[in-house]
Amino acid sequence: MFFDRLEELAQMDRLYHSTRAELFVLYGRRRVGKTELLRAFCAEKPHLFFIATLSSDTEQLAAFSQHVWRFTHGETLEGFTFPTWEDAFRSLAILPGRSVIVLDEFTYLISGNKAIPSVLQKVWDETLKDANLLLVLCGSYIGMMENEVLGYQAPLYGRRTGSLLLRPFGLAALARFFPGASAEERLRTWGVLGGMPYYLKVFSEQHDLFDNIQEHILNRQGILYNEPRLLLMEELREPRNYFSILRAIAQGHTRLNEIAQSSGVGPVSSTARYLDILQQLHLITRRTPVTESQPEKSKKGIYCIDDHFLRFWFRYVHPNLGSLDIGLDEAVLTQKIQPDFDSFLGSTFEEASRVYTAGLARSGRLSFLPERIGGWWDRDVEIDVAALSESERCLLLGECKWSHHLVGLNVLEDLQRKGRLMMAGYPGWQVAYILFARAGFTPELETRAAQEGIRLVSIQDDGFWK
Repeated sequence: MFFDRLEELAQMDRLYHSTRAELFVLYGRRRVGKTELLRAFCAEKPHLFFIATLSSDTEQLAAFSQHVWRFTHGETLEGFTFPTWEDAFRSLAILPGRSVIVLDEFTYLISGNKAIPSVLQKVWDETLKDANLLLVLCGSYIGMMENEVLGYQAPLYGRRTGSLLLRPFGLAALARFFPGASAEERLRTWGVLGGMPYYLKVFSEQHDLFDNIQEHILNRQGILYNEPRLLLMEELREPRNYFSILRAIAQGHTRLNEIAQSSGVGPVSSTARYLDILQQLHLITRRTPVTESQPEKSKKGIYCIDDHFLRFWFRYVHPNLGSLDIGLDEAVLTQKIQPDFDSFLGSTFEEASRVYTAGLARSGRLSFLPERIGGWWDRDVEIDVAALSESERCLLLGECKWSHHLVGLNVLEDLQRKGRLMMAGYPGWQVAYILFARAGFTPELETRAAQEGIRLVSIQDDGFWK
């Protein structure tokens, strides 16, 4: 199954149709669909597609040499190999026509031979930059790709002509994976798996969400049971400390001091270093109130797990590994997950609502152009959705209710009360309100909203999924 990714395909297509040599770097989390994207792009184009492995450097060179020979001669030459990687890379300069050369899992090549980036840089500068090709370097280890390929100190720095960090699908893609599911079921599934295509393909639409969770995540033989452990052990040294930090965040300890105390990995300074690395790997985000103009200096920052599946796994699986290892997956599901699940989905619904708000801005359906979209909090006051424009002195404030009950006037009035508290620091600003609901709104609220120009958005609305 391959769909969407139209912007990514268009970006690569522009490079392919240019009149110069192009060096494109594609990277992103394992399972995010990089190889599928590249195969879709290469279809019907002359291409050499090499996927590196964890074998020795000599074996990698021999395998790559065979790929080059088959591409140029249409057959295999038993035993053929280039003497060196430099010779192999130089051979790409004389390939016929406009060719796409993909080096997938490029970080495996670097792991086997640290000199590979330097060798490729030398050949690029001397030969390949004038060749008629599009060279694609693709890798799953985000840290290594950013340090060894994209980083300022990396040999290839300044050579790339394009790059892309491939991210998971957005909420709208769930309708393609689960066309028969209700809006609520799609959002619940997104809360567990996020937009990782591999994870979404594992779950079956023919089964209930909790049945899928038990079979594929909680069961010791489940495909996703060990997925986060494998991911973090590949990327990180001292994975145990990172596990403790991610578990602390998943359990609701989101401030630096709270994380340091709950995780027990050491003093605040050590915890901060671990958090920095997790941010570099795009696994967590430090968020600040939307009104903070210098968020990096703000003392109000909180840490959140970006990846939905990691958030779910560290909230429910990691704390219960002992029970799961002795086969108590059904008990963990019914006693730990199901009673808490709606509370867990609250933050997912807030995230989806902020994404929806950004979509309003992109489509010109807001009365102002926001500079920042997020949330806002101060002491005991918290606002789920906030869009802000300092230049226009405008705010949009929103409340999200993941509840089976219809949202009524009391929710609007409470949001307006919190808005007045917030606006005390922003005299003269214009403020508008928006409400998001799981189940819909009472007639009284709908009447008031129509009178006061307040947006009401339900997950049943088609626009919520675009």
